Amino acid sequence: MSIEVIVMFAILFSLLACGLWIGLTLALTGTVLLFLFRSMPLDRLLPQYAWNILTTQELLALPLFILMGELLFRTHLSRSLFKGLAPWAGLLPGRLLHVNIFGCTIFAAISGSSAATTQVVGRIALTELLKRGYSKDIAIGSLAGAGTLGFLIPPSNIMIIYGVLGDVSILKLFTAGFIPGFLLAGTFMAWVMIHTTLRGDLVPQAENDLRNLSWRERFSALRDLAPALFLILCVLGSMYGGIATPSEAAAVGVLGAALVTAFQGSLNFEAIKGILIGSVITCSMIALIVLGASILGNAAAFLGIPQAVAAFVKGLNLTPFMLIVALIAFYIVLGCFLDGFSMIVMTLPIVLPIVKQAGFDPIWFGVFMVLVVEMAQITPPVGFNLFVIQGLTGDGLGYIAKVTFPYLVILILFTLLLTIYPEIVLWLPKVLAG
Repeated sequence: MSIEVIVMFAILFSLLACGLWIGLTLALTGTVLLFLFRSMPLDRLLPQYAWNILTTQELLALPLFILMGELLFRTHLSRSLFKGLAPWAGLLPGRLLHVNIFGCTIFAAISGSSAATTQVVGRIALTELLKRGYSKDIAIGSLAGAGTLGFLIPPSNIMIIYGVLGDVSILKLFTAGFIPGFLLAGTFMAWVMIHTTLRGDLVPQAENDLRNLSWRERFSALRDLAPALFLILCVLGSMYGGIATPSEAAAVGVLGAALVTAFQGSLNFEAIKGILIGSVITCSMIALIVLGASILGNAAAFLGIPQAVAAFVKGLNLTPFMLIVALIAFYIVLGCFLDGFSMIVMTLPIVLPIVKQAGFDPIWFGVFMVLVVEMAQITPPVGFNLFVIQGLTGDGLGYIAKVTFPYLVILILFTLLLTIYPEIVLWLPKVLAG
């Protein structure tokens, strides 16, 4: 490898080891590389990078979805989801365990965040499941696994970041996430059904009464899903109905979330203050990471680092499938130390040219990136979903990671399936594109 590549990784990992914020680490690495290897007017170049990336119109959807998530966190949506889904989940092997998966799937179509999905659904569902006598292992594992759907089913914050940095249509990325998202949810449900059928002690026998509910009671419970369905209609309905762009749909979603929060009586001065402070903190953190990634990505491009790494990988003579297997292993290891946003912004400028050269579609690779970020969400010691569940239950990270492991295996196998059959991802965007 070239001296530039070696210096880049040395600076990057040295700064990370010192505990510097990831956004500042990326920005400083890019700046030092340009200072050492190129004679450029950095005092004019860096402000231009900042202006170009932070004023990108597509990025506007991100703070709006974050604001919507903060609003929804203060609603009674989790209780409504449980009440509306429980009578229907009782028909399946595994009973109310499917509320975790159903609930996460529905909330994922609203929030765009994996951690928020896990937090909101788990706040009520986990308490109810443990109170009713369900196995703690499978209750926690199914919630952690299903919570990752928050990134795959659109709208997705990770897809917005990928689309902006990779210059890929965000609407096409959203569209590509639907079928894999619902298939993955179905795979999680299938595992729960198989697991609980083989181990009858995981589900309390008293829950068999759920099958005796009348159809009238089941259909009556659906009205509790009205707030969630209203929000899905606001976001996805406005976007795919041709009424709004992704950014405008996010604004519609914020309005819808504010109406739901106000209707449920949760919108007071203290709540509004918390919503605004939480949104500003999260948006500032992500903006710094995106800015740092832009500086490092442009510096790498100037120095030809992506081409050098691509040439090195090409020299390994990996088949396209083995390249993906290697990338999965790489991102699983990286996910042990970094969060999903940092993983994408650090690696995308280098990895994307390699996978394009190997013949993979950038839309397909966007879904792949979301899946490996989902793996990072449930990989210790920096798995955000694990932290969320630890906050809900007080259990140790090691125990939570152990009971979540089957869902990590499912994610890996599912990603390999999409590699073999990429049309699962690409079919719907092609159909809608006409």
